[in-house]
Amino acid sequence: MADSDPKAMLNALLQPWHEAVGDPAKAQQEVLRRLLKGYAQTDYGTQHGAAQVETIEDYRRAFPVATYEDYQPLIQRVMAGEVSLLLNEQPIGWAITRGTTKGESKFIPMTPTDLRLRVSAGRAMMNYVVSSGRYDLFKGVNLNLNFPSVVGTVQVGERELEYGYSSGIYVKHVSARTPIRSVPAQDEIDALGGGKTTRDWEARFELAYEKCKGENVALVGGVAPTAVDFGRYLHRKHGVYPKDLWQTQIMTLGSVPGINTRYQPTLRALYGPVAIREIYGTTEGMFGQQRDDRRAWVPNYDLFFFEIKTRSGVKMLHEMRPGEYGSLIVSTPILPRYEIGDLIRAFRPPYFRCIGRDQWWTPLRYAWDEFMTFNLGRL
Repeated sequence: MADSDPKAMLNALLQPWHEAVGDPAKAQQEVLRRLLKGYAQTDYGTQHGAAQVETIEDYRRAFPVATYEDYQPLIQRVMAGEVSLLLNEQPIGWAITRGTTKGESKFIPMTPTDLRLRVSAGRAMMNYVVSSGRYDLFKGVNLNLNFPSVVGTVQVGERELEYGYSSGIYVKHVSARTPIRSVPAQDEIDALGGGKTTRDWEARFELAYEKCKGENVALVGGVAPTAVDFGRYLHRKHGVYPKDLWQTQIMTLGSVPGINTRYQPTLRALYGPVAIREIYGTTEGMFGQQRDDRRAWVPNYDLFFFEIKTRSGVKMLHEMRPGEYGSLIVSTPILPRYEIGDLIRAFRPPYFRCIGRDQWWTPLRYAWDEFMTFNLGRL
């Protein structure tokens, strides 16, 4: 950072996002063209005529909306060695979920192109620094509370590739591309193994405490419930709260709905008066992040193609009306028109919230949570 202008560097990294948010229709057309070039180099894309698609309407006619259950047989064939079925590049690893609603982990292949998009998780932190002028954040470290990025290996044809949890993979690669160091290093977390028991997590929390207790922790990134569990662990095991050890500036957190509402009071009780920024990311990609103090995320219109299935039919995400709900359909470099199973609520452009899984009771639970936290749909 000392050898360059940090403001200019961060603005250059953020500019494509801001420009896309300013004109989402144009940005989405450009993303679709880019994605179709990749799809045309795969068997699945060739089967659906990707090379002949010219408009969004063509795309919708040619490619069906598909869930993970639809894609799973194809993904299994990719794992067996039929790489070109879905990928136009060799996979470099696999991301797994912590378990779907059916209790089984999803396996999602990662390619070099796909991985470059995933590092957009750093945008929330970078935009906070630019807007607040708190460039001293880069003198501190990121408290890394993420899941392991390596849990095991999977055989893909004749190659053996690592698989791990997407949150750990994100921080591993974001840290390599942003000017802030993550502590513990992701390799140190990986070395503790991929277990999910209370003992496994206490080992990770103790590692984080020992590595960070003498550091300037300016940033906390990861999964919101894990950040809460870590704060409670410190008090139970060491008699201190995170706010007693560090003056953290910002927390960039994801994985669950309600980070800025249900989780906010607990997070600030544990960590102090921190800025909280929500990340909307999944195993399949990093789709948006909070841009400012308004408590909703803004899509990465320059990276992914977003549609939404509403009561009135399928439309573009940026065409949603404030207050409207719909099931998200995202196109990634690997998965065309993938219905991810998340229910999205639109606020005034360009703000959105994921309010939970696409179930009939989710809007009711969301409304109850808004009432109980005195938010009532406020940004």
